[in-house]
Amino acid sequence: MLRFTSLFALWVGSSLVDVVSSQEDCPATGASIIAHSGDPVGKEQVYNDINMYVTGNTSDTGVLYLTDVFGIQLLENKLLADSFGRAGYLTVAPDMFNGTPAAADINGQPGFDATDFLADHGPNVTDPILATAIEFMQTELGVKKVVATGYCFGGRYAFRLLAEGKGAAAGFAAHPSLLEDAEISAITGPASIAAADGDTMTPADRRSKIEALLLDTGIPYSLALYGGTQHGFGVRANISDPKQKFGKEEAFFQAIRWFNAWA
Repeated sequence: MLRFTSLFALWVGSSLVDVVSSQEDCPATGASIIAHSGDPVGKEQVYNDINMYVTGNTSDTGVLYLTDVFGIQLLENKLLADSFGRAGYLTVAPDMFNGTPAAADINGQPGFDATDFLADHGPNVTDPILATAIEFMQTELGVKKVVATGYCFGGRYAFRLLAEGKGAAAGFAAHPSLLEDAEISAITGPASIAAADGDTMTPADRRSKIEALLLDTGIPYSLALYGGTQHGFGVRANISDPKQKFGKEEAFFQAIRWFNAWA
């Protein structure tokens, strides 16, 4: 039986008040803190040959936003990064694929080979990009503490950044893919996961294993399971479906509350 560990006592306290305050502090346009459509409000900057999408105002704690395989080129990724910015966190999303992410219609891209793509963007390539992004946040943007939020492909790297000396103080991952047992066991900072009950990449037995590994670390963690959702819901949910819309929005606030509590 999947154990569900939560920190509602912390969430319902001051951290939730902070989130509500952030919603009230949104611009006078009355825009929701979470944007599902519209134009991105951030800007792109290049640092040491890495393109970064930067959004939000200056803050002591910054969010490193780690995308799925569709990269910062996907509108939904920029909009979700903007949402973290509206929640009060300066947010940076590096281009993890050097301008050549997977096509948004991944199944309709002729000649696309997922195995080759992932091999070309393994930890040996991706870890240095993230180290550069953290350096950028700290030296150029004045961020004192970095937290990581990752989605699908990026979820694995949110965990990798929680290892000793890798740079993240706390991490959140929605439906992480390719996450290895050793990467879970190596964390030294609080980790939170938003999982989809319909995620064929992380079925129930794998979720149970992940939770057992998290429990063994002795580090604060939470794992929330969202019904009626599939892999990718944290970014690319079909918001015309109430279950998916709720899952995406609640997963976002799960991340915000986690960072408020542990960063």
